[in-house]
Amino acid sequence: MRSLFFRRLCVGVLLTAGTCLAAPALPAGAAPVTCEEVRVPVTVAGTAQSVFGKLCTPLGATAVQVLIPGGTYNGSYWDVEYAPQTRSYRRSMNDAGYATLAVDRLGTGRSSKPLSALVTASAQASAVHQVVRTLRPRFTTVFIGGHSIGAAMAMIEAGTYQDVDGVIVTGMTHRMNLVTVVPVLANMIPAALDLKFLGTTLDLGYLTTAPGTRYRAFHSPGPEVSDAMAHDEATKDVFAATEAVDTLLLTNVLIPFTQRISVPVLVVVGDGDTHFCGRPLGSDCSSAAALRASEAPFFAEAARLQAYVLDGYGHSINYAPNAPTYHRVVADWARTVG
Repeated sequence: MRSLFFRRLCVGVLLTAGTCLAAPALPAGAAPVTCEEVRVPVTVAGTAQSVFGKLCTPLGATAVQVLIPGGTYNGSYWDVEYAPQTRSYRRSMNDAGYATLAVDRLGTGRSSKPLSALVTASAQASAVHQVVRTLRPRFTTVFIGGHSIGAAMAMIEAGTYQDVDGVIVTGMTHRMNLVTVVPVLANMIPAALDLKFLGTTLDLGYLTTAPGTRYRAFHSPGPEVSDAMAHDEATKDVFAATEAVDTLLLTNVLIPFTQRISVPVLVVVGDGDTHFCGRPLGSDCSSAAALRASEAPFFAEAARLQAYVLDGYGHSINYAPNAPTYHRVVADWARTVG
């Protein structure tokens, strides 16, 4: 019966919106999930572009999370295929009853690839805002979430356009530890020089990680699981150097984007994320209470700021073996919002 029901759902999706993907395995009691590929036309700096995403919706879901990946990642970061029962944020949220729309930032994945000079964090936030507008009234509650530079975009979007019900910030605080970040950026290479991107039309302003550097840059001090790192390398993407400019301003200079956020905010980092935690310049990530105290000055009281620190991992926390712990925290927090 479930197989027949899912096939009927697929037929409906194909007739109305896009491509029906394979049904994920469901835990006992979880609603059936349908996934569709979406492409939203957007305008950035006066140019016509499009944002690609994967929308996965449990039956009856009324709330959706719009998810923005970090630098050198695309939307697949939210649906890690290595040990997905542990590492897929998308699957966890769908099992909890939330729809997810994991987008490829402009310049990455299957989204448009404009000149890199046009791709700033603010331009990306504008593009995602245009995506958010397409989700109502289908969903009554819309969250926006991001990882790393994608979290900066999520906060810029929420503070600028006031069109979401909650903000999920992962892998980022307002105190970027430039002592560790600058060496990672310095080791980036033009994507056009990487065999993975051979034959693409990316200009030299698009950068990626040099082969073999991702564990140290994004996962240490977590366990170095060879298959997980191979998957991360195989699915890596790019970022435009210009995306870093307004992100650096957001994280190191108090500018008004986050002060304008008037909906609840949850911040989650790994306790080993030296890019945003620890001396000399990072936030205090020694506990959830310490992280909240460190971040609170950057938000208005209306944000009702909450924080969580994941033990034992670095920057890209969806790859953590204990990622389900933070996934549950997000799902529980979201229930208090919408």
